[in-house]
Order: sequence, then structure tokens, then C-alpha cells
Amino acid sequence: MRHRTLAALLILGTAAPALAQDAQEDWDLIRQPEQKTTLAYIPTTTGLGIGFRCVDGVFGAVIAGLPAAGGNDRTRILRMKVGDDELADSVWNVTTDRTVALADYPASLARDMRDGGPVTIVIPRGSEDGRNIRHELQLPGSSAAIDETLTACGRPLVDPRDALLPEIGEGGLPEGVTWARPPRPRYPLTQYLEGVAVVTCVLQPDGSLDQCAVESEFPVDGRFGRAALRGVDRARLTSPAEVEGAYRPRIIGFRTIFTMQ
Repeated sequence: MRHRTLAALLILGTAAPALAQDAQEDWDLIRQPEQKTTLAYIPTTTGLGIGFRCVDGVFGAVIAGLPAAGGNDRTRILRMKVGDDELADSVWNVTTDRTVALADYPASLARDMRDGGPVTIVIPRGSEDGRNIRHELQLPGSSAAIDETLTACGRPLVDPRDALLPEIGEGGLPEGVTWARPPRPRYPLTQYLEGVAVVTCVLQPDGSLDQCAVESEFPVDGRFGRAALRGVDRARLTSPAEVEGAYRPRIIGFRTIFTMQ
């Protein structure tokens, strides 16, 4: 029963009815065709639940069982290490259930985690007395379940852009690059009063953006990803240390927070 409740949190962030579940030597896999949902998830021995989901074409990485995020924060920082990687900060979006968080770059994380192995998750100031909480996990590999969630959302099983994501700075732009004309998306036609979308693009030699893709969005049915993409059309970047018209192509990322005024 605990696993079913955990799976519901990973899908929606709220309670849900019992779910049909596959039994296999892999991450647990749930398919809900009527809701266009596929979820691969693993409950951990430390109380966290980690899942990758495709919901109606929107891919997401979810961690449930966190200490509740404080205040009205929309994001929280988790420090993570997968395999032999270095421990590094990652930004996660807080959901309506404030013990659940969604990753900014979920597809890349899914491809990292499917081989299994050691994973470290540090929650800064997560305890009641303000100390960090550290989870040292040993996750099983996923031979099929995670790939099925990626494929359900049309995400590639191998993506060379993953290797470029570390170039993205804390503010989403590589060092020395600034906005000459930032994206200006319009609020989508949606029932939600707020939402968020994270988009990556490739900087072109003239400062324009190409090969843009929605990395994550929430709520999943809010149309915020498409709105963020439409706002990129006239955006431009500048790199003062380079010759205009000969900028080195590189990946950039940006977060758009939508709030109904």
C-alpha cells in the first residue's frame, strides 16, 4: 500500500486510486493509458521515492518524501551525485505537495540514473535543527522501465546535449553571455494562475537561438512549455568578448515563471 501511495505522489503530487503495476526485475513501471501516463519509480530504503514520468507528452523527474519546502519558495536546491560525478547543486521545482519536487532537466537525469549504482542526495538545511540531510543510495539499474518513459514522451535514449548541460551557468547562461533581448512569452490560455517552464537552446553565431526544446514544465497540462518556446522567437544574446556574428555555438538554458497578474 505504501508503494501505491508513493506512486500516486510521483505522478500527481496528490493521493490517487490504486494503480496497475508491472512485476519485473527493474524499476517499478506503471502505465495509465486513460491518463496518457507512464511512470518508472523506485522507493528507497531511506524514505525517498524517485520517479521518471511521461504525462500526456510532458516528461518529468520527481522526488517524493522530502522535508516540506518552507515559505512560498517555488524552487529548492538539492545537491546530487550520480555514479562518479561530482556532488553538484541542482534546481528542483516545488509542487503543490511541498514534499515533492520536479527536476529542471529530467531527461538527462533519467539517462544518468538508468544504469543504477550509487546516488547521493543532500538536502540543504533539511532537518528541523537546520542541518543538512544526506541520503546515500544504491539504486538498481533499469533495463527497460526508464527507457519506456523516455520513449513515451519522444525523448531520445541517447542525447549528446547531456554532455553540454554543465556549461549552463547558475543563471542559465554560459559565462560571458548576457541577454540583449530576453524572451517575452505570453501567458497561455490555461486554468492555472501560475506555472513554470525550463527551456534549452543553442546559441547561434549571430546571437539568435536555435534547436530550442522544453526540458520541463509544471503543471503538466498548463501549456507553459509551448508558451515559453513561442517567446524565444525574437530573443537575442550578446557575448561582448567575442566578435558579433561569430559567436561560438553553445547551449543555454532559461527558466520562465508565469504568474497571472
